[in-house]
Amino acid sequence: MTPSIAGIQIPDSKLAHEVTELVRDTSTPLLFHHSTRVYLFGALTGQRRELTFDPELLYIGAMFHDIGLTEAHRHSHERFEVDGANAARDFMRRHQLPEASIELVWDAIALHTTPGIPQHKKPEVALVTAGVEMDVLGLAYEAFPDAQREQVVAAHPRGLHFKQNIIQAFADGMRHRPDSTFGTVNADVLALKDPAYRRVNFCDVILHSHWHE
Repeated sequence: MTPSIAGIQIPDSKLAHEVTELVRDTSTPLLFHHSTRVYLFGALTGQRRELTFDPELLYIGAMFHDIGLTEAHRHSHERFEVDGANAARDFMRRHQLPEASIELVWDAIALHTTPGIPQHKKPEVALVTAGVEMDVLGLAYEAFPDAQREQVVAAHPRGLHFKQNIIQAFADGMRHRPDSTFGTVNADVLALKDPAYRRVNFCDVILHSHWHE
């Protein structure tokens, strides 16, 4: 059995071990530790909110949520969230998991950068986003006792300059597909990191469409 971190157990099944190995081998240390913290902060949020959730599905969603940024999975022109969701779906189908579970994890990954929606979905979907929001944006930071935050970061360090490095990781995974950022928070990343990027304006798309009125 794996030791608990801040009272949270990392799933100890054969499937979970395969997820850990796959993501560790595919991702950078930055993304691997970030993804594990997303699981831990998501699970802690679930405990605090007294939600019933499947830890293994939450773990798969958290660990795959940024795999679409990695060298192995970022060559499409889809949103990186969709690439990650598709990678998780393929992994889960190889392991013959139920389609309902696959759809749940797909939604958790695909929606994790779409504010205002995940919290209204199933707990696993909501908690992947909650974990991301805590680790990247610091949302609900003060809802976590100091000891919980310290134990999570001790086990899976943020490292030096995490804020700048995670933004750079986003940019590296999206620079070649700028159109995929339209209407998303990802546009802010390329606006900061890519001098050649030109943000598409939603109203301009409407006003310059082929419709006369």
